[in-house]
Amino acid sequence: MAKLTTDLSSVDKAILRHLQRDGRCTNAELSQAVHLSESACLRRVKQLEQTGVIERYAAVIAPTAVGFSLTVYVAITLSNQSQDALAAFEKAAKAVPEVIECHLMTGAYDYMLKLVAKDTDDLERLHASALTRLPGVARVVSSLALRSVIQRSGVPVL
Repeated sequence: MAKLTTDLSSVDKAILRHLQRDGRCTNAELSQAVHLSESACLRRVKQLEQTGVIERYAAVIAPTAVGFSLTVYVAITLSNQSQDALAAFEKAAKAVPEVIECHLMTGAYDYMLKLVAKDTDDLERLHASALTRLPGVARVVSSLALRSVIQRSGVPVL
């Protein structure tokens, strides 16, 4: 994980903005876009990777294109919030492929999960065979997303 930083140069920020828009661009394309030599650009990208500012590269896949028509947000309350209970829950949640995000929360719930399901029958299956069987689960509250209004894969680099 990258340390909190505010000391990115304007060129570093330009590199990050461009890579978030097009992570498959070549170094030559990137260097031209940010007005650097190819070697200087590559050096900066490698430094951003090594310091953890750039965590990874990924393809963004449309869930409906691979059969997942539902996006579901699931609030989980555990019966015990000890470190062992949290670790056991997190390990088990990572093993459920339909869970695409899992966040430890403050407030009314312990975890918020984002998952995908093929349809309501698939969601019912996931609820019965996976969500309620995760270690320490005391309560599960699910909400279906009707439509995505904003779905960004990047973060603002100001």
